[in-house]
Amino acid sequence: MIKNYFFDFDRTLADSGMASVHATQAAFQDSNLDVPSEAEISSYMGMPAPDSFPQMANRNLLSDEINELVRKFRQFYIKYEDQDTSLYNGMLETLASLKENGKNMFVVSAKETKALKRNLTKLGIDQYFKEAVGFDVVKHPKPAPDALLMLIDQYQYSLDESVMIGDAKYDIQMGKSAHIKTCGVIWGAHDVDELKAEKPDFLINQPRDLLELA
Repeated sequence: MIKNYFFDFDRTLADSGMASVHATQAAFQDSNLDVPSEAEISSYMGMPAPDSFPQMANRNLLSDEINELVRKFRQFYIKYEDQDTSLYNGMLETLASLKENGKNMFVVSAKETKALKRNLTKLGIDQYFKEAVGFDVVKHPKPAPDALLMLIDQYQYSLDESVMIGDAKYDIQMGKSAHIKTCGVIWGAHDVDELKAEKPDFLINQPRDLLELA
């Protein structure tokens, strides 16, 4: 039986993709870099910005340039997050049901922890999660399993009773590396075929399907 649920945030719990897209494009434009397309940005969602931004840039970036680009992104993200971030239909009810059924829930994201916790509070779902962990808490972020293993060890959970839930291949790779179950979600996936190719243990179409995981 699955007792411990580890959620990605962007495009899993919340439809927040356009906030990241708009903030990324604004940061690149403000830094006089070629502005990446929505499709390109979406393909990198699930990776921390300090890792994905150099790959999207049209030239090699120095360390200070990467830091400044990420700083601008976070500044622009605050501008866009309220208008571009909302819970998926049925997510609030699903989280409430999981909590009522005694499930342990966490958020493990490629976002910065401060921004992640701010988003959860603004959406009114922070009370459902024991902890929310961003990329800045661990040495090796997603798709490395460090954050999952840290939490599982801290709470002394069983690997067999834990599942990583996400919309991107990085989420599934993270869960597999931690040797826990994995669940791909269709509703926010940028590339469904890419998600399926990772062969998650579960592949679900709507938030309430989370209640049926076993």
